[in-house]
Amino acid sequence: MKIVIDTNVLVGALLREGGAARAVLRLCLDRKVEPLVGVALFSEMEDVLARSSLFRSSPLDQQERHDFFAAFLNITNWVTIYYRWRPNLRDEADNHVVELAVAGSASYIVTQNSRDFAEMELRFPGLKVVTAAEFLELWRAR
Repeated sequence: MKIVIDTNVLVGALLREGGAARAVLRLCLDRKVEPLVGVALFSEMEDVLARSSLFRSSPLDQQERHDFFAAFLNITNWVTIYYRWRPNLRDEADNHVVELAVAGSASYIVTQNSRDFAEMELRFPGLKVVTAAEFLELWRAR
């Protein structure tokens, strides 16, 4: 099953032990789901993970975050985006997440900001936007 993990889920997993975000990443690292990444999402994640001020309460230091990110990237499927679909999300900066999901034929976008994706003008059959907790429920029920 292919999924796109939004940066906020990655950050949440690194800031809090336990929780749904960390469980979703564990599914990825155990290769039970296939996370997709592209240029824009990679750049966003790399930038956010380098923000020391954001991770003051994280159990991981900057080198450990870097090592984790390298391990995460090792199990992702790199997707090249050839078409820009402007789904006209409330936050323009989130459009690249939808484009990645469409280009990679993902079934889910896992994000903690599902409301930001709720008012998409373009709809893509078969693509669902869910929180990490909702994804885990769906995963367990399958």
